[in-house]
Amino acid sequence: MLKKLKRAALGARVPHEKGTAGMETVKMPVPTKVVLPMQQHIGAPCTPVVKKGDTVQVGTLVGKAEGFVSANIYSGVSGTVTGVDSVRLSNGSFCPAVTIQPDGEQTVDPAVKPPVVTDKESLIAAVQACGLVGLGGAGFPTAVKLSPKTPVDTLVINGAECEPYLTADAREFLENSETVMSGIEAVMKHLDIKKCVIGIERNKPECIDLMCSLAKGVAGVEVKPLPSRYPQGAEKVLIESATGREVPQGGLPADAGVIVLNVTTVSTIGKYLATGMPLVTRRMTVDGDAVKEPKNVEVIVGTLLQEVLDFCGVKEGVSVGKMIMGGPMMGVAVADPATPVLKQNNGLLVFSEAKATLPAPQPCIRCGRCIDACPMGLEPVRIAGAFTKKDAEALDKLCIDLCMLCGSCSYVCPAKRPVTQTMSLAKDFAKKEANK
Repeated sequence: MLKKLKRAALGARVPHEKGTAGMETVKMPVPTKVVLPMQQHIGAPCTPVVKKGDTVQVGTLVGKAEGFVSANIYSGVSGTVTGVDSVRLSNGSFCPAVTIQPDGEQTVDPAVKPPVVTDKESLIAAVQACGLVGLGGAGFPTAVKLSPKTPVDTLVINGAECEPYLTADAREFLENSETVMSGIEAVMKHLDIKKCVIGIERNKPECIDLMCSLAKGVAGVEVKPLPSRYPQGAEKVLIESATGREVPQGGLPADAGVIVLNVTTVSTIGKYLATGMPLVTRRMTVDGDAVKEPKNVEVIVGTLLQEVLDFCGVKEGVSVGKMIMGGPMMGVAVADPATPVLKQNNGLLVFSEAKATLPAPQPCIRCGRCIDACPMGLEPVRIAGAFTKKDAEALDKLCIDLCMLCGSCSYVCPAKRPVTQTMSLAKDFAKKEANK
């Protein structure tokens, strides 16, 4: 039987490693080249609307969303399109990408103007036009989130930022609190939501104090300090912690009457409504034991990772063992530094070979720590056994579909077994069997 989230949402005690939390965001120079893949979100890829030789400006549409579950892609530089070719993404897949040679002028497209928003429909249209996706890492088109099929009465702002090292969201609170609040107020007003809970982990006291002072003047908005425990920022865990509600199995946050938006996402809504500038830049935390000068940097989307690395530096004499886009728990390892920064990339972690080398896995000792750590109340050790036997029925009964691949089970495993990877394979197997 599945545990209640309230009892199970303990997760893992991971080191915070928030060394960049006090570092103000540094704006990176205009890159020497921009590569904009047409797949920077969950859903249908965009269709390129420019060709080689075209001139673009900051805010020019270069990739048009195909379908509602998609998100427009804009140029963050002025310059010339040098090609529309296929590129490999960090997950290994290929997709078309627009390559731009910047001219260094950063001329803004005349079409960039604040949208006129008067109701729910015009707000959703504006968010869709902005090209906004979830900026906490998932990359789900925000306009879709703002269009639930069931009534919602609560907006939850995800400011947990529970992954080690990452501090980009914390800096959003501290540096752009006004647009965080204006974005919240716009969503509440036009979606007729009466209550908003801003969830922030307790390891960010400055953010909590600042937002508490601002929330006092806004009806229905409250700040909820959350336990500093991974994965506090996972949607279902966050909803339970912030509201006491539980998302039903197989359901969405809207089924619990909730919309969840990342703090940088809602802040971007506030910025777009004020300026009309679409999503063309993002803040990233650059950290890790191989990084010479860890920083929070504002990067133009499409900048190559190599340029980010050059800006922050790699320690002399250190051999890089692994680069990770995102956090160390749920991020994606990247082999090629020519990989471009995408909208949803909130961090770049660079580790030495010594730090990145994993110990050899040992036989399972049946200690049950993976069960205690699972925020969804699953039993990874039993799921692994069912997967080994290729028992799809057993996997279904063990609720493999609820696994969010947060990595808590692998982190606490004393035998250093690749538990999360096994869970991922089990999820894929169960899904394929169910679709037969």
